[in-house]
Amino acid sequence: MSAALTSVLRSGAPETEQLVDDFRDLAEPVVRRAEGKDFLAQWQAMADLGVLRLAAPGATAPGPVTRSLAMVEGIGLAGAEPGLCYALTSQIFGMQFPLRDAVGADAWHRVADVQEGRALLCHALTERGGGSDPFSMRTRARPDGDGFVLDGAKTFITAAPVADRAIVFARTAEERSPFALSAFLVPLGLPGISRGETFAKTALSTVPMGELLFDEVRLPGSALLGRQGSGLAVMASTTAWERAVILGYALGPMRRLLARTVEWAAERDHFGRRMGASHQVAARVSDMALALHRSRVQLYAMAARLDAGTPTRLLAAEAALTKVSVSEDYVRLTEHATALAGVRAFLPGFDLAADPASPMAALTYAGPNDLLRVNVARQLGLPVEN
Repeated sequence: MSAALTSVLRSGAPETEQLVDDFRDLAEPVVRRAEGKDFLAQWQAMADLGVLRLAAPGATAPGPVTRSLAMVEGIGLAGAEPGLCYALTSQIFGMQFPLRDAVGADAWHRVADVQEGRALLCHALTERGGGSDPFSMRTRARPDGDGFVLDGAKTFITAAPVADRAIVFARTAEERSPFALSAFLVPLGLPGISRGETFAKTALSTVPMGELLFDEVRLPGSALLGRQGSGLAVMASTTAWERAVILGYALGPMRRLLARTVEWAAERDHFGRRMGASHQVAARVSDMALALHRSRVQLYAMAARLDAGTPTRLLAAEAALTKVSVSEDYVRLTEHATALAGVRAFLPGFDLAADPASPMAALTYAGPNDLLRVNVARQLGLPVEN
C-alpha cells in the first residue's frame, strides 16, 4: 500500500494507527504460512498473535474495544481471509465482550481460555422457523432440580461445527413476554448434544456454519447467564455489541481492495493513456476511498463510545445505523472495484479478483438491514411494525 494512500486513510489516533500497523506486520508472515490450512489452524494462528485477548477495562489508550478493533483491521490488512476476520470479530465483539460483562470477573476467569484460542464460542439463537423473531423460539429449557433440561435445535450458527461452547437462548416460560427467554453458556461436549447439518456457503466460506441439536441435555444452574428470564436482555446486549463493531472485519479487506485498485489504475495503459487519468475512474476510486473513510470513522467512533462505558442499551439505534452504513459501503466499494477491474474481478488467479458475495452477506449478518431500518424508525418515534 502506497505511503500516500496510507496517509490519507489514517483518521485515527496515532496509537491506534500504530497498533493497526503492528498487527499487519505481525500477521503477514502468519497469514502466508496458514494459507490453505483448515479453519481451526488459521484460528489458532491468529490467537497465537494475541488477537483474541481482551485488554483489561481501564487499560491505557487505546481502550480495550478500540484495541481489539485495530488488531482485527491489522490482520485483515495483512491478507487474512474475510471469513476468518468475520469469525474473530463475531467472537470478540458478539460474545467475549458482552460475556465478560454478563458473568462477572470470577466466572469470566473460568472461561478465559477462549482468549488463547484453546476454546471457541458460538452464538446459538436462530432456529429454522424463527428467523428474526425471538418469541417464535421453540427451544426449551425447563427447570429441573438445581438445573435445567434443554431441548430443541439451533441453525445457521457461525462456527457451530467446530465450537467448544455455545451461548444458547431458550424458552423458560411459554408466554410472549420479555421475561420468557433465558440464556445459557453450554459446553458442547455434554450428553444429548449433537451437531446437525454443516452448510456449504458462497460467502465468508472460510468459517464453517452449522446446526446444534439438543435432546434432554442436563444443564447445571451455573450455566444460566444472568437470571432466569433475562435472555432478552442478554440478547439485546450481544446484538448491540455485534451491530456496533462487527463490521470491523471488513476494514482490512476494504483497504486491500482499494490499494490494489489504485495501483492497477495508476499503471494500466488504456486508450493511449493511463487508466487513472480518466475522470470516471478517478471518481470511482474517490468514492471507494470515501466509503472506507466513512466506515473507519464510524466504527472507531462506536469503539470509543463503548470504551467510555456507554451502556449498550443506549447505543441500539446508533449501532444499527453504523451496521447499515458500513455494510452498504462495503458493498458499494466492492461494486466500484469490480466495475473497474472488469472480467479480471471474476478470475481467481488475478490480483484484482473480487468477492462480491462476502460484502453482500454483511447486509444480512447481525440483522437484515431492512429490519434494522424499521427498528431505527421505531426508536425515532414512528409507530412502524415489523
